[in-house]
Amino acid sequence: MAATNHSQTIKKDTKDFITTAMLQLLATEKLSELTVSQVCKRAGVSRMAFYRNFNDLEQILYEYYKPKIAAVFYTIQQNPPFSDKFDIQLKFFSTFSDDLLSSVDRGYEPIIQQIFIEEITKFYAPDSGEYWTTFMSAGVYAVWRKWFLSGQQKPLQEIMEFFKQFDTLKKTF
Repeated sequence: MAATNHSQTIKKDTKDFITTAMLQLLATEKLSELTVSQVCKRAGVSRMAFYRNFNDLEQILYEYYKPKIAAVFYTIQQNPPFSDKFDIQLKFFSTFSDDLLSSVDRGYEPIIQQIFIEEITKFYAPDSGEYWTTFMSAGVYAVWRKWFLSGQQKPLQEIMEFFKQFDTLKKTF
């Protein structure tokens, strides 16, 4: 049993080393320019260790960002009062803005977008319709992206009020 716990600890540490190395390298390089060898060298692990933990470089970013983004959406999904939703989103977006800007600059925004859309999709009932869910998920992401990249010039309250209008729109279709 001790060996199993020890093995799990080593595996977690290895994943952490690889993830940290990847994030450090992305501070100065684009994802498309990175190689598994560079990440392994920076992390101090073998390629075999890399492939025991990840399929590719994109998976590292997916696994790093998925819980961060999912946690915020989960909290919002619990239907807190609107003012709490506002505060939760404001805190998230103020702390996440550097990550989104980096993802655009370093070429891994599609990973962030994929996670964001996966999480937004959870807000819609299965009977909402595949096209409506796809439309809303992509649209919500596009609005948040524009807001971030434009320097968050509009108040967050205005953005949230804009999203509220879509509930009415859906009822008219």
